[in-house]
Amino acid sequence: MDLSYREAYAMNEEEARRRLVDTFLATGSLSLTARLWHTSRHLVRKWVRRYQMEGEAGLGNRSRRPRRCPKKTAQEVEEKVLEAREKTGYGRRRLAWYLAREEGLVLSPHTLRHILRRQGFKGRKARKSFYPAHWAWEEERPFCLVQVDVKDILDKATLGTRLWDHMRKRRLPRYQWTFCEGRTRLRFLAYSRELSLTNELCFMALVMLWLRKHGIEGEVTWQTDWGEEFGGSNPAKLAMLQEKHFQPLGAKLARIPLGRKGYNGRVERSHRSDDEEFYLPFLLRIKDTQDLLDKAAGWVSFYNLVRPHYGKGMEGKPPFANQGS
Repeated sequence: MDLSYREAYAMNEEEARRRLVDTFLATGSLSLTARLWHTSRHLVRKWVRRYQMEGEAGLGNRSRRPRRCPKKTAQEVEEKVLEAREKTGYGRRRLAWYLAREEGLVLSPHTLRHILRRQGFKGRKARKSFYPAHWAWEEERPFCLVQVDVKDILDKATLGTRLWDHMRKRRLPRYQWTFCEGRTRLRFLAYSRELSLTNELCFMALVMLWLRKHGIEGEVTWQTDWGEEFGGSNPAKLAMLQEKHFQPLGAKLARIPLGRKGYNGRVERSHRSDDEEFYLPFLLRIKDTQDLLDKAAGWVSFYNLVRPHYGKGMEGKPPFANQGS
C-alpha cells in the first residue's frame, strides 16, 4: 500500500481510522495491517478495539476534557467576577484589584483571564506604541512633560441618545480640559461651555499657579495638538503666547507632529477612562453644573489617589503613589 496511515490521517482523520479497521477485518492480522499502513500494531489494536466496542461512533474524536477539575473556580465566584466585569468594564489586572477591594475575593489576573474567556469575553488588542510615550516615561523628573487636550463630552456616538439628551436638557458644560502629567499620569480637570483660547489660558494659569504653590519647580512643557484653542498653527501667534503667557509661569508650549495623536496617547487614553468609569455610569445622576463639578472632583481624586494603573512603569499604583518612583 503506497499511502501511509499518517498521510491518510492528515487528509481525513475518521476516514483513515475506518480504512485501517477495514484492512484488519479483511486480513485478520494486526501485524499485517500495521505493515500495510506503515504504522504500529498498538495503533491498529486501539482503533479495532474501539470499533468492536462502539461501532462507527468509536472512530470519532473523543473529548479531552478532564472528568474532574478540583481546582476549578466555584460557580458563585465566577458569577461575582462576571457581575463585576459587566459593572466596571475593567481588564483582568484592574478587575483583580477591584474584586479584592470591593468583594474580598483574591483572584489572580491569570485566573480571571480564564474565567472571562470561558464566558466569551475577548481580550483587547495591544495598543500600538509611539515614540513620544517612551520619551514621557523616560523623563526622570515629574512634571517635565505634560500632555494636554480638550474632550468634547457631548459625543452622541459615545453617550447614546439618552445621556446626550440629558446633558443638553440640564445645560451641562460641554468641554473638559485635561492636564495629564506624562510620567505619572497625575491629572487635573476643568470644564467650560466654550472652546476658546481665553479658556485655555485660564486653565494653564490655574494649573501652573497651583503647581508653583505646591513646590513644583522647573520648566513644564505643555504638549498639545494643533487645535485653535491652543494657538493653532500660526507661528507668530504661538510665539506671542509663549512669551506673554507661558514663559512668565515657567511653562513651554509644544506641539505634537501634525496628525499624530498617538504622541499625546496618555491623555487620549485617559479620556476613554472618563467615558467608561465616570460619564457613562454617572451622568444621568448629575442634576446641574455644580453637581457635575462636585462629582468630577470626586472622580479626579479617585483617579489620582486610588485607581490602579497598569501602563508602562505604573505597576498597579495610582498616579499620586508613583510620584517618587
